[in-house]
Amino acid sequence: MVAFSTIFAGLLLSASGLASPLGTNTIEPDGRKFGNILCHIPIVQNFLCPRASNNKLLTVSTPIGTAQGVSTIQGVRRFPVKYASAARWAESSVVTSWSLPNGASNPSAQPLFCPQADAEPSEYSEDCLSMIIHAPDRIINKGASNAPVMVWIHGGSFLSGSATGPGLDASQLAEATGSVVAVIQYRLGALGFMSPSGSTNLAVRDVMNSLKFLQKVAASFGGNANKITVVGQSSGAHMIRALLAAPSASSLFQSAILQSDPMDFGFMSQAGQRELQTFFNEQISCASSNSNCLQGLTVEAILSAQDDLFWEASYLVPLAGQFEPIRPVRDGSLINTSLDSTTPFAKVSKPILISTVNKEAAPTIYGNFDFEITTDGFPSYGQVVGATFGDPRTSQIIDSQYYQVAENEDARAAIERMGTDYLWKCSGWTMARNWVKNGGTAYVGLYTLGSTYPANAGVSVCSEAGNVCHQDDIQIVFGTAPNPTTAQSNLIKEVQARYAAFLNTGNPNASGLPVWTKATTADVHALLLGGSGEAPVGACDPAFWGSAVQYDYQYYA
Repeated sequence: MVAFSTIFAGLLLSASGLASPLGTNTIEPDGRKFGNILCHIPIVQNFLCPRASNNKLLTVSTPIGTAQGVSTIQGVRRFPVKYASAARWAESSVVTSWSLPNGASNPSAQPLFCPQADAEPSEYSEDCLSMIIHAPDRIINKGASNAPVMVWIHGGSFLSGSATGPGLDASQLAEATGSVVAVIQYRLGALGFMSPSGSTNLAVRDVMNSLKFLQKVAASFGGNANKITVVGQSSGAHMIRALLAAPSASSLFQSAILQSDPMDFGFMSQAGQRELQTFFNEQISCASSNSNCLQGLTVEAILSAQDDLFWEASYLVPLAGQFEPIRPVRDGSLINTSLDSTTPFAKVSKPILISTVNKEAAPTIYGNFDFEITTDGFPSYGQVVGATFGDPRTSQIIDSQYYQVAENEDARAAIERMGTDYLWKCSGWTMARNWVKNGGTAYVGLYTLGSTYPANAGVSVCSEAGNVCHQDDIQIVFGTAPNPTTAQSNLIKEVQARYAAFLNTGNPNASGLPVWTKATTADVHALLLGGSGEAPVGACDPAFWGSAVQYDYQYYA
């Protein structure tokens, strides 16, 4: 039996393109190539792409040198910068002087991506530990350092993504929230997690170093180094979960926002990581002690070995699944708690905000099954669920009130709900309850309105009214939705107002908006974002997912 996350999330990869090791999907992992094409069309450039306007060169004095940036059309300055350096498979270190990414001389240039299989070699570099800082003129000109700082961590299954993905221009977000916003990059895949020596979590340490860098320079841009909030989507949110589980990262930020974190995936175990590492080392054919061989490997060879590992991981280690098999490891040193239901939960204190969208799994199911699935067809509903969950979970799921399918009824809707619930929604609600139970404050939200992300453009169900697919919350948060409807514009204003409040106080309630009740152990009070009221509990009843039916991190523990 293979974990449901193996087949289900593997389908997700090919449908929504969250990660494509072979680079063969027509829909790219973060919509980047599609977005890059649109970036050359002036009418949409301002919506999807980081601002290319450099009508005025601007400088800011920082403790480590002069920052060079450009002014955007929103009256926000944009400063690309290299925040850390790292040799291959070595821990990164924070830079001591200000420099533009990749040796650039023009501050309007964008940083190269971290190496990833779907990109051309000319698009990436191992020297990729860069960020783009967005700071409103009105904040910089105050001469005070009181504004909150938001750090965006991109998704992409830890295999793809960048600080320059579609919709990630933070100019409007910075202005609307009155904050300094940094969009960061970190090492991906094998280069970030699979050092042949066995050391891991290099990418987690990269992100920690980005926060240390911001603590040094935030005041120069009007930001308060003591008011840093980390925000991430998908694997970017999973990265934040790793930061929350790392005691040495605690002092680097005050609060966290986790969007669409597939919390069914716990951290990788040490034993599982050793299995994956052994396989990876076999693919690169270099002894872990042979530094000349390791340094002589081409990036393309490393990505090829990473690709082999990706497809074999779930068979080697069922806990790995196929969505994020290369991911943060509970190594007992940097990350020493699971932050899930398999071990005693750590005492916590930071405020967190957890959100999901109402059709997280739609790209997976409808993007791969272009035919109806019924109770007596082939494959049948029972076969699809059984092949992924096995016994006893299959019978517990399909016999429950939540996922029953009538004879001759198309079961894809039930399977989509199942995937959304267990991979994202209900596992997130379980996390919120645990967080509150152990001393923290949590707020939970569910998007019922979004803006179709480029990666979802080829999945028709994602453009249907009322359907919000994985990633469709990104352009709402950033305010980069192209040609927004009145409802989308209102939601953008609401979300950004709530984020502004959360960045400052750890509470997302803002004047003139409905009360967002904080989660309790009995009721997470999931606020409908784009709707009204709270989401019904449904299958997220703690007696069902995580209890009667185990999450993968429990089942394979």
